[in-house]
Amino acid sequence: MFRAARARRITTATAFGGGGLTLLGAGTVGLLYLQARFAHRAVGRTDWTAPWVDGVYGSGDGAPLSLVMMGDSTAAGFALTDGLQTPGSLLASGMSAIADRPVRMRNVAVVGATSERLPEQVDRVRGTPADVAVIFVGANDVIRRLRPADSARHLGATTRQLTAMGTAVVVGTCPDLGTVEHIGWPLRSLARRASRQLAAVQTIAVVEAGGRTVSLGALLADEFQTHPDVMFGPDRFHPSARGYAHAASAVLPSACVALRLLPELETVPGFGHDEEVLPIGRAAVEAAEDPGMEVSGTRVAGRERGSRGRWATLVRRRSGTVPAGRGAEATSGDPGAGSPGPK
Repeated sequence: MFRAARARRITTATAFGGGGLTLLGAGTVGLLYLQARFAHRAVGRTDWTAPWVDGVYGSGDGAPLSLVMMGDSTAAGFALTDGLQTPGSLLASGMSAIADRPVRMRNVAVVGATSERLPEQVDRVRGTPADVAVIFVGANDVIRRLRPADSARHLGATTRQLTAMGTAVVVGTCPDLGTVEHIGWPLRSLARRASRQLAAVQTIAVVEAGGRTVSLGALLADEFQTHPDVMFGPDRFHPSARGYAHAASAVLPSACVALRLLPELETVPGFGHDEEVLPIGRAAVEAAEDPGMEVSGTRVAGRERGSRGRWATLVRRRSGTVPAGRGAEATSGDPGAGSPGPK
């Protein structure tokens, strides 16, 4: 198990330029990198044209809430052809159903992006800040051997910039690369370890910067391994529509709390929860080991910090599904005008 103290050392090093810390030994990381590259060659490349997803989803009273999706191919919904099945569209529709207000969604995620590419995405939304930003990032950081301290530094800086713009931030932390079929043993176990360790570091960086995280980790590991034909997309590397829907369901309650559509620790109907308050290091490690958990900053006796660092609330979200929304109105000039779709 990854130690809370080690996670704290890595993230503390980012503040002092100590980016040389690594999660795994150099030789192990090199082998993992080669195995991941082999996996990419084995599955091949999938030609993909991103469906148009930017627009207003749902209906209701009041001005639209605004959501921006940022990060990598998971945030973009790579390999999906139906825009309404992408994580951003699912989240926008779910938020609209809960808020009884329309939600304007913009997706600036880039396929293949690592955490160091996030500042470019922030620049794209700087003139039109959103109410909430949902970020999925981390897998490419592991595959491309970014130092975890560097990953944490970029993600933390992005979170601070967005919160300074008045945007709430929810990060889906690094998924479990150990579920990828073409990464074999024993490197599959190392991929899982690296993914969880990065997720813990990400959580500390994001919460310290004023955001909250949801651990995706091995959330779908059992289903991916038991039903790979259903949960993986056509490239056998990215999720299928069902896999993306599971990820959106995990993040939706936290996004609604961040938007103040629900009180802290309140849940969407169909989702249960248990919670506890821990030092951020312990909360980050526990979340990385137990997928579906939310971590956010809190106060104890009026103080943000104790002897072991910042206090954090660890919320265990139980199963649920994205609420069925009203859909999104059709794009002007779309041949399917009148059917669900963003505008």
